[in-house]
Amino acid sequence: MRPDTHDYRELFLNDVPLMDARAPVEFSKGAFPGALNLPLMNDEERHQVGICYKQHGQQAAIALGNKLVSGSIKAARLQAWVQFAQTHPEGYLYCFRGGLRSQITQTWLREEAGILYPRVVGGYKAMRGFLLNNLEQTVSKAQFQVLGGMTGTGKTDVLLQLEHSLDLEGYAHHRGSSFGKHATGQPSQIDFEHRLSIAMLKKTNQGHQRFVLEDESQTIGRCSLPLSLYRGMQHWPIIWLEDSLENRITRIVRDYVQNLHAEFTQEHDPQTGFALFAAQLRQSLSRITKRLGHQRYQQLSAIMDAALQEQERSGALDGHRDWIGGLLTQYYDPMYSYQRQQKAERVIFQGDAEAVLNYLRHPA
Repeated sequence: MRPDTHDYRELFLNDVPLMDARAPVEFSKGAFPGALNLPLMNDEERHQVGICYKQHGQQAAIALGNKLVSGSIKAARLQAWVQFAQTHPEGYLYCFRGGLRSQITQTWLREEAGILYPRVVGGYKAMRGFLLNNLEQTVSKAQFQVLGGMTGTGKTDVLLQLEHSLDLEGYAHHRGSSFGKHATGQPSQIDFEHRLSIAMLKKTNQGHQRFVLEDESQTIGRCSLPLSLYRGMQHWPIIWLEDSLENRITRIVRDYVQNLHAEFTQEHDPQTGFALFAAQLRQSLSRITKRLGHQRYQQLSAIMDAALQEQERSGALDGHRDWIGGLLTQYYDPMYSYQRQQKAERVIFQGDAEAVLNYLRHPA
């Protein structure tokens, strides 16, 4: 039998399959990429056992757990564990602290299915602690550069071409602006932190000690940046990406209209998908009504409505260029220009995508 492990680093570096024996409510609050929730107890069973433990102690709680998880319920859960173990012979199982639940799961697999399957010592709590510590250590030791630029200059496109980049918006599954929501939801805060830390761990293991990330506010949608990372972004050097207004509008039409529409139609039937896509665009614009001013909002909203109607009728996207252009020149560009002035002393390089990529790949 492979021994139980506490080598968390290797688990995450190698994307080792993980069976999570915690209750679904625990899993939904935070887990690890690729982990599969195959709980020993469901939420209600865990709740009852927890009350019993507090009132009558561990032995009574174990007895109640065995009573609740028995017969066909136990057989179905055991079968799911067996299937996981057979499909992922290199994997491990864990519970919250690597204690009773994972040990019971191990015992049932061994005694009733003849499968010796190892667990993660310390469980979820220890693995999460390792990732949070790794994140803080990396932020304190590595060098960072911040990629800035006006809206639509293609900062994410540049980052994705660099081996030493950290795609914060990708880990948060959000584009970082009022219009940044995708058709599917964001990860939990805990899952976002895990994704970020694992990315740092893998890149550091590849030898990278210098990272590039996009200039972000403290929150990306509902995900908050780790405080140490956000504080660092306020003084790290900036590389400023430039592009023409026309190119920026074209890119925004691609990302925030064409691709977003495709996301919704992939999740739903075409009619429903378009309706949800259009509703999200309108809602995104309405969120910044106060900052736009009522009159400007009404003007841009009318242009957006006309563009959506034409898109639904013919599939044409050109009408979107007008409200996007207005939003850039009247709202986003003045705001970003002001921010650029405030950070001017930190800008160490500026140029188009080709120049910026060359600089970031071969810094002086």
